[in-house]
Amino acid sequence: MSKTRATKPRLPSLTTTDTDPEYLTEFRINMLARGLATRTRNAYIRDLRTCMAISERALTDWQETDVAGCLVYLQNQGKSPRTQARMLASLRQFFLWQVGDGVRDDNPCENIKNPKADKPLPKTLSEDDITRLLGTPDLATILGLRDKAMLEVMYACGLRVSELVNLSLDELNLNAGWLQVTGKGGKTRLIPLGEYAHNALQSYLVRRHELTAGKSGKVGTKGGDCQAVFLTEQGGYMTRHNFWHLIKKYALLAGIKTDISPHTLRHAFATHLLNHGADLRSVQLLLGHSDLSTTQIYTHVATARLQALHEEHHPRG
Repeated sequence: MSKTRATKPRLPSLTTTDTDPEYLTEFRINMLARGLATRTRNAYIRDLRTCMAISERALTDWQETDVAGCLVYLQNQGKSPRTQARMLASLRQFFLWQVGDGVRDDNPCENIKNPKADKPLPKTLSEDDITRLLGTPDLATILGLRDKAMLEVMYACGLRVSELVNLSLDELNLNAGWLQVTGKGGKTRLIPLGEYAHNALQSYLVRRHELTAGKSGKVGTKGGDCQAVFLTEQGGYMTRHNFWHLIKKYALLAGIKTDISPHTLRHAFATHLLNHGADLRSVQLLLGHSDLSTTQIYTHVATARLQALHEEHHPRG
């Protein structure tokens, strides 16, 4: 049981400290002695003041039911699981200090589990958005052909951006219509290209030698030995940052309002496959996920998309 009583808790404040109960001031001093950063100390105190304002019981008298009730209150107030978990972490630190100082014998947070945070659904694009995006590169230029091929391959194969920029010539098999990708953990997988990506790659590769010349105009002077499929204007390796800028540029040209990244094409690949009837296990293999649960988030994306379409277009939606 607690050995310290406190005054009636007040609304949380960051600026007023002289009204804090003594135990909160002592906890702040303890954190300072342990070398915790000012921002961390302030965050803990702010969270504890919020908890104190929820109950008339002094924080030092809280039991497990008080902690659980605090989390329920926060949930009912619309606070996110992340916020609830942060409050619980602050309470844990406070009661660990109390137990360590011998003020109380038990930690009321000991059996309380962290609220599960909902994973945010990944951003994706509609099929119309994808069509507009893939139609923006200028196919009259070598850079436009390269960018078109990169976008088509990214969407057709669901690659990670690192897999795309590191793709080498010997990993392509255009005759068979496949490419081999080395993903996370050095694991390789075979992925079908599809007609559009296959054609875009062929058109680009016919003129790829123009990039191996670099700006000097002499073949082999800069990137002639570079085995990457996709080259920079100077004939060297593309980077993740290069492609990030490209996709931002083309999204703007396509009039896409969503703030997208290279990974958005990977999300669209998975979501559109599921929307068209692909099974989850096949999508898992194509994405190179080691755990099926990682892939399952796309079922939620697909379901959310179908629900939105129903609400928008059904006469009784």
